[in-house]
Amino acid sequence: MSSDVAPPEHVAGGKDGSGTSSQQAILATAKGGGFLAGGNAIEFASRFVISFLLARLIAADGYGLYNLAISSATIFAGIASLGLDDAMVRYVAIMSRRADRPGVWGTLQIGVGVSTVAGVLMGAVLYLAATPIAIGMFDEPRLTPLLHLLAFVVPFLTISNVLTGCARGFGRMDHAAFAENVVQSVIRVVLLAVLALVGLDVFTAVLVFGISDVASSVTLVVLLNRQFGLRRPLRRNVRRDVRDVFSFAIPLWLSGLLNQFRKNIDTVMLGALAAVADVGIYSIVGKINLVSHIAYRSIIVSVKPVLAALFDQKDHDALAKLYTAATRWTLAMNVPFFLISVLYAEPILLVFGETFVAGASALVVLAVGELIVAGTGICGSIIDMAGHTRLKLINTVVWIALLLASTALLVPRWGVLGAAASSLIATGTINVVRLVEVWVVERLMPYRDGFWKTVLAAIVALGLGLVIKLLLPIDGSIVRAMAQGLVVVAAYVGLLVLLGIAPEDRLVYRRVFRRLGRLTFVRRVRSSVRR
Repeated sequence: MSSDVAPPEHVAGGKDGSGTSSQQAILATAKGGGFLAGGNAIEFASRFVISFLLARLIAADGYGLYNLAISSATIFAGIASLGLDDAMVRYVAIMSRRADRPGVWGTLQIGVGVSTVAGVLMGAVLYLAATPIAIGMFDEPRLTPLLHLLAFVVPFLTISNVLTGCARGFGRMDHAAFAENVVQSVIRVVLLAVLALVGLDVFTAVLVFGISDVASSVTLVVLLNRQFGLRRPLRRNVRRDVRDVFSFAIPLWLSGLLNQFRKNIDTVMLGALAAVADVGIYSIVGKINLVSHIAYRSIIVSVKPVLAALFDQKDHDALAKLYTAATRWTLAMNVPFFLISVLYAEPILLVFGETFVAGASALVVLAVGELIVAGTGICGSIIDMAGHTRLKLINTVVWIALLLASTALLVPRWGVLGAAASSLIATGTINVVRLVEVWVVERLMPYRDGFWKTVLAAIVALGLGLVIKLLLPIDGSIVRAMAQGLVVVAAYVGLLVLLGIAPEDRLVYRRVFRRLGRLTFVRRVRSSVRR
């Protein structure tokens, strides 16, 4: 345990013979992304189990209520965050790189202190507004007690978001992944599994959600104290750059608030314009689509503090190489999930029950949208960490306008499919716009160094999958779908290898294999083989 501020690994390259700044940035992003991908994989697996349990035990109607309640609480927590979660990533990364202990301590005080007060206030607002929201907006009196319960969780949701930003700013993706993904997910799964044996209803499921988030917040506080000792005077040896932090945070807060609204607007409008059962179906489709988001989310979260440090150093060459490598990774790792979702949507949804198969077309549409997001890479993170916060806010306003217009037009006509289509229209448009903006303001474009190889491998694998599916019909069998999916993904990976691995990727592979070679288990295996 140390209370000193050491420059994070992602900005220490080039001076110790360990590689150029671009190599260190790429390795740091890959390392942090690996931790986060592992945590996200655990979270996804737990969400799958949770969704399966809830869908089976409380049915589509109850699951729709559950998601409406969680979405409402998440929106209120987003309001309370004031953009400080992203501000912590940027300013903690910059201050720690400079070994500025007073600056780090002051930044932490601003983030944690303000978010705590704001979280409590917004929790009180949700408690008072629970009945008007439940009856006036959704015409669902059963939602009122759920919102009353979640009002007490809102402060913890707010604080955990900001504390996660602090951990990422320090470059401790392992801390963020452990608390946010592992602790929270494991507690939810265990409690729900136990309660499923004695009887589970919607209120109990929401209570479990609250307990798991409180546990995550406590874990983050403990880990932050290990990284940067918190038992120190509040007013001594501290510098609070309040103006700088909030100048950066407020536009991001407005953007984040709109983004939080955006992430939940399709669910909310489905509840208002369609049946509650449609909300349950769409929620399951969204949970499945999340698996394709694991790698992307891990990389963009991991890359943010690295980008902040590189922009602070004005290292344009390293930024360009990192942009290219990270975007290639996000697309390459998304393709297998895209192929599986497009080719085998119905068998996947059949696992949750016949009612949910109605969302198959929506799953395909969302998979296409996720592929566009992955193909445009980390352009949004570059805009954030370069400090173009007003541009981000404008993008978010346009995003919301597109989503509202398309949702209002398509949901009444197509229901679940309309919600997915509106998401594709808005998300696809705004990501292409951000890609162009990064080129205009920073002169950075990611499509070079063999990017075409990933596209070619994906097209060939998709064609192969369609042919196999035509010759060997699945007939709703999840086993056949899994077998065919393995063949298609193997063909994709094999073709990627045959076309050649990029130098940046080889750099990461060498580092991984070198680290694996140091493990005691691997050494023992090698020794036994040599004998």
